[in-house]
Amino acid sequence: MKAQMQKGFTLIELMIVVAIIGILAAIALPAYQDYTKRSHVAEGLGLAAGAKASVTEFYSSEGHFPTNNASAGLATSTTITGNAVTSVDAATGKIEITYNDKVESGKKLVLSPITAGGSITWICGASGSDVNTKFLPSNCR
Repeated sequence: MKAQMQKGFTLIELMIVVAIIGILAAIALPAYQDYTKRSHVAEGLGLAAGAKASVTEFYSSEGHFPTNNASAGLATSTTITGNAVTSVDAATGKIEITYNDKVESGKKLVLSPITAGGSITWICGASGSDVNTKFLPSNCR
């Protein structure tokens, strides 16, 4: 009688493959969650770009920073929203971006203006920011 060759995988080979996939998933899932939170924080910075332009224009024409969104020519803070952003407030020149639970509920990222020689430089993550630093884009760390 001819011996037939066995085809397929043994149980131990399948268990090894499942273990490898489990280890890879355990590493990839937290990294992916951090990535999505960083992208939501970046969304807030995109929404704040219009506020930065308005505050800069107001400062250039008036010589001081606006006291609220209306004086800067912006919509109310709660109407500037996004997928992960609940408000963008431009009070006293600082721009406060408040996030919902897609980042961390109620956490804020503050953009602070620095004036020098007639120009304005924006500092990301200034005093008052409480968003976890691992979620901030590299230019804010």
